[in-house]
Amino acid sequence: MMRMYADGFLPSNGLPAPGVDEVRWLKPVRPGDTLRMRVTIKEARTSQSKPDRGIIRPFSEVLNQRDEVVLTVLPINLVRRRPA
Repeated sequence: MMRMYADGFLPSNGLPAPGVDEVRWLKPVRPGDTLRMRVTIKEARTSQSKPDRGIIRPFSEVLNQRDEVVLTVLPINLVRRRPA
C-alpha cells in the first residue's frame, strides 16, 4: 500500500507526514492477489503556521482483483503550496 501511495499519489518533492488517524484491515490479502488503490481527498487546508504548505486528509482504499476493499487508511499529509 505504501509503495502504491508513494509512487502514484504523493508528489516527488513531498514533505514528512505527521501521522495516520485510521488503519483498517478489512479482508486478508493472499499471495497472487492483484491490488489497486483509490484515493479521495476528504479535506484540504492551508497550514496556519506555515502558509507555503497545505494539509490534506486523503481517504485511501486498497482493493483486490474482485473489487473488494481490503484496507482503508486515513493519513494526514503535508504538501507544498503555490504562492498565492
